[in-house]
Amino acid sequence: MTELQRKSCRTLELPKVLELLARQAVSPKAKEMALALEPEQDVIACQRLQRQTEDAVKLAGLFGSPSFSGVRDVSPALDRAAAGGCLNQKELLDIAALLRSARSAKGYLEKDSQVETSLEDYFHRLTGNKYLEEKIEQAILSEEEMADNASPALRDIRRNIRVSSSRIREALNRVITSAGSAKALQDAVITVRDGRYVVPVKAEFKGSVPGLVHDVSSSGATVFVEPMQAVELNNAIRELQAKEKNEIERILMEFSGEAAAFAPAIRQDYEILCTLDFIFAKAKLAYEMKALRPGLTGPETATKLKRARHPLLPQDTAVPIDFTIGGKTDAVIITGPNTGGKTVSLKTLGLLTLMAQCGLQIPCGEDSVIQVCRSVLADIGDEQSIEQSLSTFSSHMKTIVEILSEAGPGSLTLMDELGAGTDPVEGAALATAIIERLREQGALVASTTHYAELKTYALQTEGVENASCEFDVATLKPTYKLIFGIPGKSNAFAISQRLGLD
Repeated sequence: MTELQRKSCRTLELPKVLELLARQAVSPKAKEMALALEPEQDVIACQRLQRQTEDAVKLAGLFGSPSFSGVRDVSPALDRAAAGGCLNQKELLDIAALLRSARSAKGYLEKDSQVETSLEDYFHRLTGNKYLEEKIEQAILSEEEMADNASPALRDIRRNIRVSSSRIREALNRVITSAGSAKALQDAVITVRDGRYVVPVKAEFKGSVPGLVHDVSSSGATVFVEPMQAVELNNAIRELQAKEKNEIERILMEFSGEAAAFAPAIRQDYEILCTLDFIFAKAKLAYEMKALRPGLTGPETATKLKRARHPLLPQDTAVPIDFTIGGKTDAVIITGPNTGGKTVSLKTLGLLTLMAQCGLQIPCGEDSVIQVCRSVLADIGDEQSIEQSLSTFSSHMKTIVEILSEAGPGSLTLMDELGAGTDPVEGAALATAIIERLREQGALVASTTHYAELKTYALQTEGVENASCEFDVATLKPTYKLIFGIPGKSNAFAISQRLGLD
């Protein structure tokens, strides 16, 4: 895309729609894919994307959307495992969650083998790995805890730790319940310091309980003593704990090696799941917008929007419009009062075209058709530039010059208040010349204006059509309906009279 095309996408608010799409995605990469989405320029490519979205809508309606909650990027972990590194428990659990998502998605279409979709290949290429998935999940209980049955050796070590801990507690219970120790103890409890079992002794009686001092309370009134009876048992526990740590590391290394062996398949599953997450996000957005798949056509057929709504306006208040451009009509001049919906009509045409070429369904009626454009170029809104010391007119004209240099066959050009901001006579002549040049270059043109000269130009020129935004003089409010075939009126006299001007 050229810089002008990107600027036009921003002007038409495509990034805001892509933000809504990203919210529907689950995995971080699918969200990134949504935000980076750009319109295709080839009819076949656009039809392929629309088919994918339509099939995702159909599948989600039949079976619900697949779960993508376990889809995380495990590539850094797989890279380290392949280099001989040891993965931690969280990284292995992430790999297991990804494999579980792949296995679940692989079985998604098995719910009904009669359903044929363009997404079958994605689902069929998923491999999953139930063996490694279950092996990891049965052995690793959480990011901090390894199950006893992760290996026979770990089970034996932990059983011995429990036996030794029981013995040391029995020995220390005899110490704290003996008559000779009662006066020396701060509390008749067993606690742990530096991984060793100790008892709290009053500082002035520390000589009364033979053993090793491991800690002192902040006040200095209590010392934590490991009685001599417990030293050997504590040493045995420390040795067992070292063995436990070594065995856990051995298990993690074993799992890491298996993850590295299956790395290519795991990476492929991740890429496919992110793509499916992205496609089903389009389906969820279609449901939310109450959108439909439009027909797509090349330059030989016109864009025909029926009951089209701007997707960023509230569904219950947005007034649908019909809009036709292309074929025999290569230019549409939209006229009518301010706040009458002219700019919204222009943006609706541009944004829905971009959405359709991104593979997104659009909020419109059935039988709507979008002509796939090579580029959508827009000059809409107040572009006054303080930094460049450009007036509104100059800034708009700078964009118009860029549009004229890029527009050609297959371009859709959208211009708001063309020629405004300068002398009306000169502005109208300039606007007419710009429209004529764009038509000569083979571009489609939709422009809003207040100039009566442009309305006359549209009436007298073959291939150029007037459209007007309806205004209810009785209520002094626009209806926001777009009417083709007749020029709009500014209604200045009617509005003034209704407001009390004699």
